[in-house]
Amino acid sequence: MNEAIGSVLIVIGLAFDFFGCLGLIRFPDVYTRLQASAKCITLGTCGIILGLVCYKGFGATSIKALLCLIFIVLTAPVSAHALARAAYRSGVKPWAGTVVDDYSEDMDKIK
Repeated sequence: MNEAIGSVLIVIGLAFDFFGCLGLIRFPDVYTRLQASAKCITLGTCGIILGLVCYKGFGATSIKALLCLIFIVLTAPVSAHALARAAYRSGVKPWAGTVVDDYSEDMDKIK
């Protein structure tokens, strides 16, 4: 039973990874690409790791995998935010179809 659940979680994780990679190719600017990579790849990787834990059972490998999962969950959103902020502050313009740009008001206050 655990192998079936693990296999399903791995397939779901692979699907998230696939759609994240597709977003990196299809989205128009750096900010939407960061959205795809941070969210989809994080969820995909977590699905694969949880699938591994279910598939292998609880042991030393599972503890190491869960530590990797915690590291990814903590660092991926922070790094995506830092990259987006650095891109904005260095002058990379959002896509022309962007509806809201609240950060421009904050940048005007800083200057």
